Amino acid sequence: MATVPASPASPADPSSLTAALRAAGCVFAEDEARLIVATARTVEEATAMARARAFGLPLEHVLGWAEFHGLRITVGPGVFVPRRRTEFLVDQALARAPGARVVVDLCCGSGALGAALAAALDGAEVHAADIDPAAVRCARRNLAPYGGHAHTGDLYAALPAGLRGRIGILTANVPYVPTAEVPLLPAEARDHEPAVALDGGPDGLDVLRRVAAGAAEWLAPGGCLLSETSARQAPAASAAFRQAGLAAHVAVSHEWDAHVVIGIR
Repeated sequence: MATVPASPASPADPSSLTAALRAAGCVFAEDEARLIVATARTVEEATAMARARAFGLPLEHVLGWAEFHGLRITVGPGVFVPRRRTEFLVDQALARAPGARVVVDLCCGSGALGAALAAALDGAEVHAADIDPAAVRCARRNLAPYGGHAHTGDLYAALPAGLRGRIGILTANVPYVPTAEVPLLPAEARDHEPAVALDGGPDGLDVLRRVAAGAAEWLAPGGCLLSETSARQAPAASAAFRQAGLAAHVAVSHEWDAHVVIGIR
């Protein structure tokens, strides 16, 4: 896990892959072909990767990795792909707690947030947790270079008890799509990512409320909880943070169309 390097190029012809991807409706066909060629080890592998992408498999699952906050994050089938807009959440966490020594990434998926924070906070103790065993296996691979730990279980129940009252940064990139809107998601997410990583209940905030309710017990004094929501959900999410005893506000990135609710103990 390091700054995204250039991989040895395969001898595949990027122009032919671009044409195939464009014919399949890939909007960024040229860029995707370039990434496939840079990742594939043989012409045959590049062709198979392009075919999988043309059939709708997310590009990151085709490549086996996603770029996130300057890192190459391993991803796999059935694992939530980290979104580039969520880099804003990482930046907000680092700005709020640049000296954090204990970091927890709840609803971790691939462990991208935990890995990004571990890379930036040299020597921090990092834990991640997810209810999905496939995600936890992936997170373990991404956290291994930093000595991080990934746990399987439901939110705080997955964490070692010794973390109570010690967490400086608690990230929770919870599922926040309202149930009725899940069928409206792009096919790449709807068909290839686990529903448990997308569906946040009737208003999209079911998991966020549970995270907020338990945060004060786990955060260190001055520790922060950060969670991504939509613009529409941000007021209700902030209210849930305040109800849980946290000082709350919303950070907004217009560049990324990202909204991060931040709660301070």
